[in-house]
Amino acid sequence: MVLFRFQEFSLSAKETFVISTTDRREIDSELYKELVDGKTLHLFESANQKLTAATEERIEFLPHYHTLVQCGMYEYYASEGQKALPYAFAELIDNALSATARNTGIRRIEIRLLFDESQGGPAVVVMDNGCGMTSKQLNNWAVYRLSKFIRENKTGYVRPDPVPRSLNSDISYFGVGGKQAVFYIGQSVRMISKPAGSPDVHEFVMSKEDFERKEMNREDIYTGFIRNRKPADCSHVSESEEQFLQSIVMEEKEKESFTAVIITGVQQEHVTYLKDNFNLWTRELAHTYHYYIHGVHGNDQRETRKNDHVSNIDIQISLVERSPRIPRMMNLREVDNDMQTLYINSSFSTFEFKATGARDSFVEGLIRYHPFLYDQETYPVDPYALEDEDEECVILNSEARGKRPVFECFWNGRLIPYTTVSEFEWCARPKKVGAVPLECYNRISGVLFANDRFQVSTNKLTFMDLELQLRDSNTIFTRVHNGQELRVNIQREFTNWLKECHERFDKQVMFQGFKGSMTRTDVPTKRQQSPWAIFQAIKWDGKTYKKGQCVKSVKTNPVFVGSIVHFLLYGEHEGDVYATGGYVQIALEPKELYDEVRIIPISKIDRLAAATTIKKKIEDELAKLPDQLRVTWPEGNAWAEDDARPAGTLMVEILNKKGDSVSRLPVAGTTKKLLIELKVIWHSPKGDVQTNSYIGAHSSKWEYWFKSMGNLSKLGKYTLHLQTMLNDNSASEWAGKRLPNYTLNFSIKEGEAISFVLGVISSPVHFGVPFSIHLDFRDEFDYPTQPPCDIKPQLECSSLELSYEGIIFGTTCVIKNVRAKGKINHQNKMYTVKVHIPGLKQDSQSLQIVLQPGPPHTLVVFPDGDVLSVENRTPANFRVEIHDEYQNITTHPKLSVRCQLLGAPDLPVDVVDCSNTGSGLLLTKPLLLKTVNAEQILTAKFNIPNHRTVACVERKLRVLPSSRISRLEVYRQEEGSEDVMVLQNAERIDWTAGDTLGNLRFRLYDEGNRLVSLRPKLTTKIKVNWTADINAEELSQGKLPALSVPSQAQREHFYLVSFHDQHTVNFSFIIVVYLVVKKKRGYKLQGVYTFKPHSVCIYMYGFSQASSGLLSVCGVRFVGGSLGPRELCFKYQDMKEFVRIEVTAGPPVQIKLLKEPEMPLQVVNGQGLDAPLVVLLCDEWGNPSPDQQIAIVMKTLSPQLKVHLREERGEHQLEFRGSFSRNGIPGPVVKLNVIPDPNKPVELSIEYDSAATLCAGDIFPVFTVVVMSEEGTPVRTVCPANLSMLLWKGTASGSYPPSTASTLKCSKRKHTEKDDCFCFRDKQIPELAGQYVVQFVLALDKTKHLWSKQILLNVVPNKAVKLAPETPPLTPVVSNSNIRANRTLLDSLNLKIMDQYSNAAGEGLDGKVIVTVKGTGDVVLPLFENGETSDLALLENSPGVDGAEYILQFNPEIRQTSVTIAAYSLPFRFCNDAEHQKVIVTLSKKKDRLSQTVLMYREVFETSKQLKSELECQLQDATHKLNEFKAELQKSGFNISELTMVSLLLFKAILTKMENQPRRKCSIPDPFKGSPKVLGKVGHLAQVEDDDAAKVISWHILGDMDCVVTETTSAAKRIYDDTQGRQQVIPLETVFWRPNDRPLPHIRNGMLLFQPIGNPVFVKDILIFPEHVESCNKVFASLLGDTILIDDLDSANHYRRGVVQNKMQCPTLLTRQGERIRSNGKFGGLQNKAPSIEKLRGQVFGAPLPKEYNQLLQQCRVAMQKASEVRSEYNSHLEHLQSPQMKQKQQELQQQEQELRDLEGSLGMCFRQCRSGCFLNAKPDF
Repeated sequence: MVLFRFQEFSLSAKETFVISTTDRREIDSELYKELVDGKTLHLFESANQKLTAATEERIEFLPHYHTLVQCGMYEYYASEGQKALPYAFAELIDNALSATARNTGIRRIEIRLLFDESQGGPAVVVMDNGCGMTSKQLNNWAVYRLSKFIRENKTGYVRPDPVPRSLNSDISYFGVGGKQAVFYIGQSVRMISKPAGSPDVHEFVMSKEDFERKEMNREDIYTGFIRNRKPADCSHVSESEEQFLQSIVMEEKEKESFTAVIITGVQQEHVTYLKDNFNLWTRELAHTYHYYIHGVHGNDQRETRKNDHVSNIDIQISLVERSPRIPRMMNLREVDNDMQTLYINSSFSTFEFKATGARDSFVEGLIRYHPFLYDQETYPVDPYALEDEDEECVILNSEARGKRPVFECFWNGRLIPYTTVSEFEWCARPKKVGAVPLECYNRISGVLFANDRFQVSTNKLTFMDLELQLRDSNTIFTRVHNGQELRVNIQREFTNWLKECHERFDKQVMFQGFKGSMTRTDVPTKRQQSPWAIFQAIKWDGKTYKKGQCVKSVKTNPVFVGSIVHFLLYGEHEGDVYATGGYVQIALEPKELYDEVRIIPISKIDRLAAATTIKKKIEDELAKLPDQLRVTWPEGNAWAEDDARPAGTLMVEILNKKGDSVSRLPVAGTTKKLLIELKVIWHSPKGDVQTNSYIGAHSSKWEYWFKSMGNLSKLGKYTLHLQTMLNDNSASEWAGKRLPNYTLNFSIKEGEAISFVLGVISSPVHFGVPFSIHLDFRDEFDYPTQPPCDIKPQLECSSLELSYEGIIFGTTCVIKNVRAKGKINHQNKMYTVKVHIPGLKQDSQSLQIVLQPGPPHTLVVFPDGDVLSVENRTPANFRVEIHDEYQNITTHPKLSVRCQLLGAPDLPVDVVDCSNTGSGLLLTKPLLLKTVNAEQILTAKFNIPNHRTVACVERKLRVLPSSRISRLEVYRQEEGSEDVMVLQNAERIDWTAGDTLGNLRFRLYDEGNRLVSLRPKLTTKIKVNWTADINAEELSQGKLPALSVPSQAQREHFYLVSFHDQHTVNFSFIIVVYLVVKKKRGYKLQGVYTFKPHSVCIYMYGFSQASSGLLSVCGVRFVGGSLGPRELCFKYQDMKEFVRIEVTAGPPVQIKLLKEPEMPLQVVNGQGLDAPLVVLLCDEWGNPSPDQQIAIVMKTLSPQLKVHLREERGEHQLEFRGSFSRNGIPGPVVKLNVIPDPNKPVELSIEYDSAATLCAGDIFPVFTVVVMSEEGTPVRTVCPANLSMLLWKGTASGSYPPSTASTLKCSKRKHTEKDDCFCFRDKQIPELAGQYVVQFVLALDKTKHLWSKQILLNVVPNKAVKLAPETPPLTPVVSNSNIRANRTLLDSLNLKIMDQYSNAAGEGLDGKVIVTVKGTGDVVLPLFENGETSDLALLENSPGVDGAEYILQFNPEIRQTSVTIAAYSLPFRFCNDAEHQKVIVTLSKKKDRLSQTVLMYREVFETSKQLKSELECQLQDATHKLNEFKAELQKSGFNISELTMVSLLLFKAILTKMENQPRRKCSIPDPFKGSPKVLGKVGHLAQVEDDDAAKVISWHILGDMDCVVTETTSAAKRIYDDTQGRQQVIPLETVFWRPNDRPLPHIRNGMLLFQPIGNPVFVKDILIFPEHVESCNKVFASLLGDTILIDDLDSANHYRRGVVQNKMQCPTLLTRQGERIRSNGKFGGLQNKAPSIEKLRGQVFGAPLPKEYNQLLQQCRVAMQKASEVRSEYNSHLEHLQSPQMKQKQQELQQQEQELRDLEGSLGMCFRQCRSGCFLNAKPDF
């Protein structure tokens, strides 16, 4: 046979090979014997050779004979009304648990539900990391009913050792469940397994489709193939099959061993169930394997004990659906609502036991107690219990477990769901009540853990014999305590345990509202008398009993009702506590009958008694008490309301609520008789006076009887009181309530009027001002009474005319609006006014009044001519008077008359105060107009500013030129000559030295340029400054003294002629002295020169000879030639003398441009020149003159041109001029062409719909703002945030808005709008109508703003919607009184038609207002007086209900039908009694005040609420911005998938990533950084971006890079001491530093001195300070000074040369190439050359982070700071709302509201219907 194999495979004799089974076992002699036909073998070169291709192994899986033997045991998956899918999964989990039983690490089981149709049909995958299956074991799995007891195994089945709770994982048992489960779930199963230690993967497929195909083809059904392949080989999986299978196969690479069960063809109903009930069936699985997942003690979330049995089983379930649905994941360890978890965590105590039976069978048991807590049972309820569940199995909260079984049953640690044990005899509920309440037996749950000696069905849903064996008499129950078995009476132990649980854990009554402790003296045992805790309320059996609540007792003798005082619980307690019982203290009700308190147990409260029953019992008891008085008139003459006839005898009865007559109180044990007291009270003006008082006793015949009284004769109101009293103590109250009483109000009226009295008139009375005269009418007894209805008073007064408008009737009649007319003769005159009323007995009365002028009416100006002529510089003198309407001069406070002159600029304004005199003078000061050459006509306007109604007065004022001397003219005229030389003022005159200037004359002119004749009076006022000796006669002829010219030609001489009067007129001139040289005989002067001219340029020669024989030559100058050395030759006769001199530049006389630019220069408006204009000082011949005393200025020849200011566009000229000793030096003129700046905003153009009507509260039309440049084009570079719209109410305020203006921001630009327009849209119009002003402003920088013109807007009222008063009136209270003032509802009420914002909106509307009265329900309405009066009053004796509230409704009727206006309603109170009216008025005012206060408080809280809402919106906006920032980060490529929000961690992570990128860093160690008051070493404080710059700067201050910078000297000294002086330090407080913002040396006054090259920059300006910026500026300013960095050495030398040539100090220069030029100019050598950056060995400034780092950091910081600020503000506002102040305000609001409610209640009680009343004319007879 071997030879045959060799030949078949063509193997040579030298080749070695291995033959093995598919399980990689080599064929030897023993294994060869076991081989059977059809066995597949592998031929390998070695035993570990990998498969080059997949092989197939033929197997047989015929069913075992047990299929027939046990097939009728149970019908698989008898669901008993439950869904069986979780138990099908449980079969597969059982196999996985058995496979992973020997794992030392995590036992991982995965259930994947792959319902993504795009990846193939729905599939279920169950995977584990167990030991895997060999091909033989896979074959055994395929055999149906091949249990673990009969499988081929060398050692046979070995039962596992006992473990707690039988958690041995030995639950893959019968060889049935797996096959039944997969075909219950789907149509096909693929088994993939890799055993441990094997390199091959075994794969087997079994499907219903394959079975059907074989059956149809009559093939052997129970045969198939196992594919043996290498891991991750998916070549046999076609693309048409499920795509998910490839990914599962690819997972095989990294796995040592595994088993995967892949079920496909899942039924659709299962897919729907698994999706829709994901939480339900995963919870059922968690319940089934609860103790495998969580260990022996289960999922105890309270961690009350240390769990020594930690589970390593991890069961993960995932459900994947088609995108975009998110996959659902569930780890069974995370399920916290399975029933076992609920049982464990709701129990407070456990009772463990063990049941031992035959054949090593045993059961571990556990009973848990779920106490009654917090007014409810804690026994858990299944959250997924079905609503239509059997009634016997529903767990009611009141019965805890109800009728459900006690024990759930587990087999080998796995739940057997369909088997439960109701109870055992020893734990069953007893039939009789014992030591434990019966309801405690319903508070237990239990669990039984059976080992595998008990039989279960093949589907593991039901135990076969568990309960039967446990109830066997041979079964022994033992108590397990602390792990030890105790042979004790199990029933007694359980009962004691249950009793202990009840006493310790059941809390059935909750005591609330602890109020302290007390001692009970009614308790006989002294030890138990205290402490007793007092509580306000209890919660018991779902009900709450509170203090004051009425309850009924039960099982007491007698049964009583009462109100709860408080509850009592023995012991020391604080706060709310729970207990099983206590006591209640009850005050018996009604208190009027029972004044007693009892204490009973809480259990004796009748919980079934209804509140209505208790209330009725109390009311029945109260009905026995006296309730009311019944008053009768036995003689038949009873008084009705408003009767006025005599009354007779009065009989009174006392009735209770039942209507029975009583004469004593029905109080048990005592006798209290009742009396009735009668009192009559007269309500006099001075107070109440008691006129009668009687006490009546009870009589069995006539009850209580009172006879008539005849002593009532005084006018006024009376009250009759009947009061029930106690006989023993005369008390009118019983048990806190007033005994029955009766009140009768009546009054005695006055008679008809026969006379009247005049009221007092407040003096003085003004003409034309209305006043009133009060008439008080009296009857014959001098009592005030009503006036006659038809009176017509007549008024008389001598010399005056009196009139009045009408009469107001009432108790006090008023003659309304009396006016006096006439001319007043003198002030304070007394006038007599006589009032005559025809028809009265006494028909005339007189009164005295003082009349004064009326209010200002007319302004009178004197003189009253049309034109007043006045000479300039003289006063005009106007007199003004203020008259009243009748031409009387009147006075008035703040009566000032203002006079304003119009017609010329700078005219004066005069004001005179006429408040005390009524008249005054104006323009009393001289008019000081500028020179008036001819007459001028001015207008004087007179008005009274505070009285606009007084008309203005105008007068014409002719101003003539003044005759005063205003001009002095000096001229020269020779005697007899007609030639006149007129001198000009300040003229310069050249005159010969030593000569005399004579024939000077003068003339005088007035303001009109008229020659004034000379008179001695005038000429004596002429003064000159060259002599004091003046001839008066010559002066009168117009001659001036002669003037002697000085002989010294060294300076100019000033001369003055002046005229001195009230003002001075001056005339001056200057004489310039010059010399005249004449030749004399014997002297000769030729060709002489001098090298330096005099300051006064004299073009003459001259000399003089002194007496000493010396000759002096002066006044000689050079007239040309070059500069340099020269010789002067002096010759006198034959004598010569030579003098060598140096000729230098002469004095500067002209200014030249060094380099003349091309004209005209182009300059942008507001900007500087491209190149500076350099000028030279030159002498007359063009030589540069270095004279430094010359000042050169620029002067604009165009008035529109301004230097450094805004210029007008166009061509302009700029002139340079110099000055030296008051002499001007001319210079060049430069032509400039000023070009407008297209980017400079100069104007804001506003466009809007000016024709639109602006209604209050609406939206403004869109304002479009265009920013115009100088060029006239729109500026597009403006930021919209810099534009603002300012709005304020009032008139235009000039150029700038007031500080109270509201600021509105620019709206966001729409995509359809132009980019050069800025719109302000959707801005709300103010709600208050009136004049408004809008102004727009553009912020150019922090200090400069561009303002638009102010736009006036007229906001008109909105649509008329309501009728309302401007100020809401107080609630009127009227009474049915004979005094009209008490009946007056409104004196006056001004109603306006308004819009919804309370703006007056009635313009253009016509109509009328109808006033009506409305009442509540069917009540009598009051009546009003008729007649045309300004007030509104009730008709006397008007009907009405006392105490009722009526509504006065004002209904507008508008003719325009399109307008609908709501009526205005005004409530008022009606009283029948004036005294009640006073009380109600007081209460109403208080109510109105409280209402206003409550409204203010509510507005405060509403504002706080709105602010909170706004802050919440801001917080949402800030969070939204953070989310937007997150999106931007994602776009930038940053991975933020693990972060849920943009937080500090976000940008720290990103920035850390940036920081770790390679860059230059300073490596100097800095151990001192972070110490107190220490900044760090210099090298770490700054950063430089450029490498070359960093190198040269670090080298330049290399000696200081290691220096430590500290804030204080003490910190520096500490470092110095710690390093023993080796560390150099620099304290900041010793560094002198002054802010230096001066420019680079080549810049002066903003202009370049020369054009530099090489990009010079201060070194300090390129340093970057990450922190401590201000401190670092100080340090590096002291270290670097003004050191400059420049590109290269040539540029540095060029720069230094330019600075030095401009006579400035040049600082040290560093080049980016590494050279240095010191401040003394030295460069070169190794000392001035920086080494390479590597040789600096890390002592170099670090590089900053990338720019995107700073941008990101800034964005993060701003976004987070904004969010933080908003959140901080929001939290601060919340804290403010919870602050003591706000809580106090809330309490105050509650108090005010409560007070308002109480007041409204009191107000309602005070208004009660008057029981009866009468009006008596005279002595009433009772």
